[in-house]
Amino acid sequence: MKRSNIYLITAIILSSIVFNGCTKLDEEVYDKLPVNEFGGTEKEINALIAPIYRTLKGVFPSNFFLLSECSSDMAITPTRKGGDWWDGGQYKELRLHTWTPNTAIPRNAYNSAFTSITNCNKIYSLINENENIENKEQILAEIRGIRAYWYYLLLDNFGSVPIVTDFADTELPTNKSRKEVYDFVLSELNDIKDVVRDDVTSASYGKVTRGFVYALLGKMYLNAMVWNPEGGPKWQETVDACDEVMALPYILEPNWKDNFSVQNQTSQEIIFPIVYSTADGGNGLPQRTLHYLDPIALGLNIGANNGLSAMPAYVKAFDEDDKRKEWSFLIGPMVDPATGETLITAHNRPLIHTVDIDMKYNMDADGWGQVEQEDGARASKWEFEKGLNGNSENDFAIFRLADIYLMKAEALVRMGVNNVEATRLVNEIRKRAFDDPAKLKASVTLEDIYQERRFEFAWEVQTRQDMIRFGTFLDPIPGWKGATAEKYLVFPIPTTALDANPNLTPTPGY
Repeated sequence: MKRSNIYLITAIILSSIVFNGCTKLDEEVYDKLPVNEFGGTEKEINALIAPIYRTLKGVFPSNFFLLSECSSDMAITPTRKGGDWWDGGQYKELRLHTWTPNTAIPRNAYNSAFTSITNCNKIYSLINENENIENKEQILAEIRGIRAYWYYLLLDNFGSVPIVTDFADTELPTNKSRKEVYDFVLSELNDIKDVVRDDVTSASYGKVTRGFVYALLGKMYLNAMVWNPEGGPKWQETVDACDEVMALPYILEPNWKDNFSVQNQTSQEIIFPIVYSTADGGNGLPQRTLHYLDPIALGLNIGANNGLSAMPAYVKAFDEDDKRKEWSFLIGPMVDPATGETLITAHNRPLIHTVDIDMKYNMDADGWGQVEQEDGARASKWEFEKGLNGNSENDFAIFRLADIYLMKAEALVRMGVNNVEATRLVNEIRKRAFDDPAKLKASVTLEDIYQERRFEFAWEVQTRQDMIRFGTFLDPIPGWKGATAEKYLVFPIPTTALDANPNLTPTPGY
């Protein structure tokens, strides 16, 4: 065993010991611990691998969330009157499809992914060399599953990136082609699918399980024609992966909002979440989206930053009878409970969240300007906890069963088979959203499924990927941008990464 790995560093243990996943760990302080004396209990194993799961907090509501929703037609972070959220123009660049290798959000996402992959490789190495750990194959498979998920995000967003799996390898890596990254993720998932745990219980909540692996395999196959077109369509493989998930004891929650409640760890629809707790770094979406005064109306004791809003046309596309519209967006007057009157902004305007967003101050040559503080429907999909005084505890479902239903329906329609089953799957989703049975579909088309995904998964880090697969991502957004060039189907490797590693090649077109 290498001397450098004889002791587990204190930071790893301290950062993981308060991780709230499937097991609540008592707070204990460990100093440097010999590897061969640590890892003999389930609690100690949880402490070792917890940092792997903690890396996922870099997805939502962070950089990859912004890449997905603010580059698509789902969301926008407009510059507010007074200059808030200009931030060097990075949100403008996402909205107008004018980002470059120097744009901060793609750069931060890229760095976050590779930092997380490095952490996965480091802890994999520590556990692999630890002779004291039983069931090591399954534990290592969990780490490989999270690492595969990070590479899935890089594959989707950046395409051609380095593949690094050995923590001890200090050689500067080269880019691998998008096909090679695709093949790597598939290989990892197929290697671990029969090794990871297969239970669907409170003990497996927040862990890499069979449900997680097959949900991710389904995503890989569903997007095969984007990420590996020379390999041909994988629609039947998508169906098969979805069937594996659907054979497990997940259910569509009768109450849709149970998937987004404060204590949504009880949802039987969630296949794999990012687990949040106030003790261990919570969900910061309320702060990102709410107006400075919204917490007064909502009974929250938090500071809000008045940023993220929904794109107007996205909200307007909802059927007025679709309950998901009200469930997903905060729209209308915000009332002070002490007075019963609408709150007034610092600019002496009533705090009424509009669907429309009107850029009208300090306009530049690109048509980008500042908007009123109150403009824009806000994200309210995740329940606001009364009295909240920090980040929220609502977990974020990376995968939930509704997604699996619509993935399978899409694959069936693309193959031109069993439209009856595809329609049934879509209608199972719609039954929760509509009271009127007349709103159910008689038969579904690809366009129906595309739209259903939009109504079901607002804010859920799905929109960009779906738009690319359905061929709409580069289309004009009237009033916002014209058609954009094909190079914007991926984000560029950042200049900082290219400068640090001369073995990397720039993303074509950038």
